[in-house]
Amino acid sequence: MQTSRARLFKEYKEVQREKGADPDIQLVCDDSNIFKWTALIKGPSETPFEGGVFQLAFAIPEQYPLQPPQVRFLTKIFHPNVHFKTGEICLDILKNAWSPAWTLQSVCRAIIALMAHPEPDSPLNCDSGNLLRSGDVRGYQSMASMYTRLAAMPKKG
Repeated sequence: MQTSRARLFKEYKEVQREKGADPDIQLVCDDSNIFKWTALIKGPSETPFEGGVFQLAFAIPEQYPLQPPQVRFLTKIFHPNVHFKTGEICLDILKNAWSPAWTLQSVCRAIIALMAHPEPDSPLNCDSGNLLRSGDVRGYQSMASMYTRLAAMPKKG
């Protein structure tokens, strides 16, 4: 547990020092628990998520960095690799391809990359995956855009 605290504290200091260096990611540590973090990530440009800001929740195990953090979307998102109700993310680095070289910041980067390049063959959201697998890219993009507008963009007025 000491190792994970030391590592998380190092990442925390890095995030504080680099504030604003990556405008697409804003990582925040819970004031009272270093094992709980949240992130705000910007939807990648030229995707149906562009213009949206998505909140992620990180639950970090005591064995971190030997074990991956649990990460989920708190903001609703229509994406084949994200469970629509729970926000669970299907991403290899959060499962069997994890390496202690990954940081919370690089995990956010990988999630942004996944948003831009969905993997419809391993869907957690079958509706979304089926649209892409059947070649209905336009249908997928219009649903994803609609949910981005509804859930990830500031309300006007």
